[in-house]
Order: sequence, then structure tokens, then C-alpha cells
Amino acid sequence: MVVSVDRGRWGCAIDADPDHVVVAMRARELGRTPIVVGDRVDVVGDLTGRPDTLARIVRVHERSTVLRRTADDTDPYERIVVGNAEQLLIVVALADPPPRTGFVERALVAAYAGGLTPIVCLTKSDLASPEEFAAKFADLDVEVVLAGQSDSTDAVNAILEGMLTALIGHSGVGKSTLVNRLVPDAARATGTVSGVGKGRHTSTQSVALHLPAGGWGVDTPGIRSFGLAHISPADVVAAFSDLAEAAEECPRGCTHMGPPADPECALDQLEGSSAARVAAIRELLAAISTNDSW
Repeated sequence: MVVSVDRGRWGCAIDADPDHVVVAMRARELGRTPIVVGDRVDVVGDLTGRPDTLARIVRVHERSTVLRRTADDTDPYERIVVGNAEQLLIVVALADPPPRTGFVERALVAAYAGGLTPIVCLTKSDLASPEEFAAKFADLDVEVVLAGQSDSTDAVNAILEGMLTALIGHSGVGKSTLVNRLVPDAARATGTVSGVGKGRHTSTQSVALHLPAGGWGVDTPGIRSFGLAHISPADVVAAFSDLAEAAEECPRGCTHMGPPADPECALDQLEGSSAARVAAIRELLAAISTNDSW
């Protein structure tokens, strides 16, 4: 598993063993094939992991999930943030800075479209009550967990245990503090793997940190923008089995926004919790069509 990327060198944990990390280069035959943290790869050559040794990545396996973003909503170039993550932990501060609903909405959409399970993690709960903000996502069945300084990390650890989880958040929301609480030796581990043998930490690349209870947390750099030019309304609806089934009856070109734009949208025939979810999804779609890339 790729655990770090740094200037044309990749740190690879052999058999996902955090104590057996080798430095590898990309084989020439792979050309410019993108290789990101979380990717499963085949490596050959010197696999001892000793200093000044170098292996070669000769194959990148198909990804089961992909967290993507674009620079903005007009950029056609997709940037793969993390490969194969099962979960996306969206870290949001309840105050200082105030929470950005738009960022969470965009992160949720990216998770749904990429096949990841989103979780909203609220920090700085000592400065503001979480109830009102958490309620905004109740109809989407999104799990919300508290991780303020006075909150135990037990709930977060239980969610992350045994899983590959990407962590994203704006600068200043307390993501680095949370990472250091979850992985007590995170500073040392980050310096080791993100520098790929150089003993330095780069804040511009993602790095996978092994969690004490098992599993991996991928610490991503603070994201300034989250463009979604690559995502369509159908991508979001497809993440929910009940909505996806109903959407098969929608006319071609339906944006699933309902009347007046889509007077024949089949989602309007749903009832109960599914209908509530339709309303929540439409709020997401409306928000990402009007928000900037924050």
C-alpha cells in the first residue's frame, strides 16, 4: 500500500505492514500513471527498506474507491486525493473558524460519488453546541461524531479501527490536533514516511498513518477549494439504493431537482424516509451548483 508521495518517490508498506516501508520509484513502462496514497501496487527490486535502497512500482491495481476533486467547478482536470479509502472523515470546527456548510456539502458529494462512507467530525465543541449543525445532515444518515479537546477520542477510534479513512478539513479546524491525539507518535511517523527516508515532513502531500488499534488514517493537506466539475447529479443519487432504483424511471437528462426544472422526476413519487432523503439530496445539489469551491 502506498503510504506517502514525495517528489517522484513513493513510500510503500509491504503487505500493509507499517514497520516494513520501502521507497520506490515508478517503473518507466507505467509512464505518467498517477499513483496516490492508498493505492495498492506491485513492487520489485530491493524490498529490505534499508536506507538508500530503491524499489520499483511495476503495477497499480484497480481502485475500489476514489476521492477526487478539481481546482474549481470549471476545471476539467481531476485530482485524485486518496485511493481505496473506505471512509471520509470530514473535520469541521464548530467555531473559530465558523463551520462552512458548503464545504461539508461538497465533501459529502465527493464521498458519495467516489464510493466512500462520509462521517462528519466536529471539533471545538467547547466553543459552540453541535446540535444545530449536526441536524443539517440527519436525513442523509451521515454519522456525526464529536472530537473537541474535552471529548474522548474513543468514538472516533471505534469508527476508524480496521479501516482506511481519509481525513480532510480546512486549515485551522483542528485536524492536525486530532491526528496527533489519534496517533500519539504522528509527528515522528509523518516525518519518517512523508519524507521517504529524508526525515522531513511535507505539508503539501497526503500521508497514511497507522492507527494504534489497527487501520490507517490518511492525513491530507488543508484543502483550500473543493471543485466538483467531474460529478453529475446522477453520481450523487446513485449512492443511495432507494433513490437509484427510483431514478431509473426518470426521463433522459433529468437533473433530479424536481419541478419546475424536472416536472417528471421519479424521485417525487417516493415517500417516508426516502422522500426526506430526496429533499436533502436536492439541497446538496442546489448548494454545489451555487457555492464557490469552498
